Amino acid sequence: MNALLLTAIFGVIMMFSSFLLQSKAAIRGLAITGLIIVVIANILEMSGTVFFKIDTKGMIGFDRFALLFNTIVFISTLIYFLLSARDMEKVGINYSEYFSLIFFVLCGITLSSSFRSLLMLFLGIEIISIPLYILTGSDKRNLKSNEASLKYFLLGAFSTGLMLMGIALIYGATGTFSTMVTAKQPPTSALYISGMLLLMFSMAFKVSAAPFHFWTPDVYDGAPTVFTSFMATIVKVGAFIAFIRLFGDEFGNLQSQWQLLIALITAITLFIGNITAVFQQSVKRMLAYSSISQAGFIMLSVFAMNQDAKEGLLLYTAAYCLATIGIFAVLIKLKDYSFDGFNAFAKQQPLLAAVTTIFLLSLAGIPLTAGFLSKFYMLKAAAATGKYLWLVIFAVLMAVVSVYYYFRVIQAMYFKDGDGQVIVVSTAFKLTLVLLAALIILLGIFPNLIINWLYF
Repeated sequence: MNALLLTAIFGVIMMFSSFLLQSKAAIRGLAITGLIIVVIANILEMSGTVFFKIDTKGMIGFDRFALLFNTIVFISTLIYFLLSARDMEKVGINYSEYFSLIFFVLCGITLSSSFRSLLMLFLGIEIISIPLYILTGSDKRNLKSNEASLKYFLLGAFSTGLMLMGIALIYGATGTFSTMVTAKQPPTSALYISGMLLLMFSMAFKVSAAPFHFWTPDVYDGAPTVFTSFMATIVKVGAFIAFIRLFGDEFGNLQSQWQLLIALITAITLFIGNITAVFQQSVKRMLAYSSISQAGFIMLSVFAMNQDAKEGLLLYTAAYCLATIGIFAVLIKLKDYSFDGFNAFAKQQPLLAAVTTIFLLSLAGIPLTAGFLSKFYMLKAAAATGKYLWLVIFAVLMAVVSVYYYFRVIQAMYFKDGDGQVIVVSTAFKLTLVLLAALIILLGIFPNLIINWLYF
């Protein structure tokens, strides 16, 4: 509850900060300070200190899993601010409003991680989505940004319609919006099953799982790169926590009926994301398809729905967000987003090339990085179900395919000739990236630094 209200409050504060603060550095400092307060307040709530005691009538509830997930998301967003907040200045003149919208998105993610009612699920998803439509089209001078925003809005509205229809059907079958009542003895009527399928398809759209992924490459490519970084990481995992909450609480006892369909969606997502990424000529667009393939791996947690899946989701959230935010932070500094734009990058910026390599190795799932163990946990969770072991084997094969397109960037940086792009970055930026790379390796060696917090 601490984080839910504080993110909303700071969202409002940032809306008016441009009237009170003339300096962009001061606005940026206020946003970072606000996020640090949110992180501290959320950690305090994990230890039992609640600032705001409100009777939610059982519609939301913060357990340790939700609080730990929110902490990882807030810390990842803080790192995103430290690395990329300055680059938001280049997008447009509404600098403070960008931070305000991001705080509102975090508010939606907090609500999505703790809902106990389908109404709260709807509110959480919409609070996440609506600010994103604005951020996607924030570069008004760029036609691609305007097109991406319109496409995202129209398709997002369509998926919201599916969600509302699914909620209406479930209410018609059960007479309640509560996810805890129907979880004990779920009905098996055609009305209820139809509602479940509509919610599944709607959530698959939100997390860009195939075959509902078609909006993702164009939207990620058209949006300002600094906001693509946020959308591809924080927002994606925020939708996944809602997905796993929904199918764990509301539809958990019907797992045998939807598990095969989730397995097929997972396999298609892994296949389309990885195979299509191989043929991309732009690193930014490759990362868009890469995010689809990563969504396929995270879908394994929805498929498994066991304790290993929860642990894997937490570790995957940290590993994926940190590595992708780091890569995008470097990509934003470059003018050429093609693979050739990375040629001989190691000669011009050896330190940046080294940390980028660590981020790419983590996304590829190479040992001693957090990405390796996060993929391992997901595969372990899926195998523990004892069903559809072909999915585990297929996921491993797709992970091998992903190594190819991630290593294309590493090959360009170290083994291809060229002048290399000349960029100027601050010492603080380099230091933050080095610490981020060290954290990814640390989590790859000691994953219990995150997982043990579930059981304290």
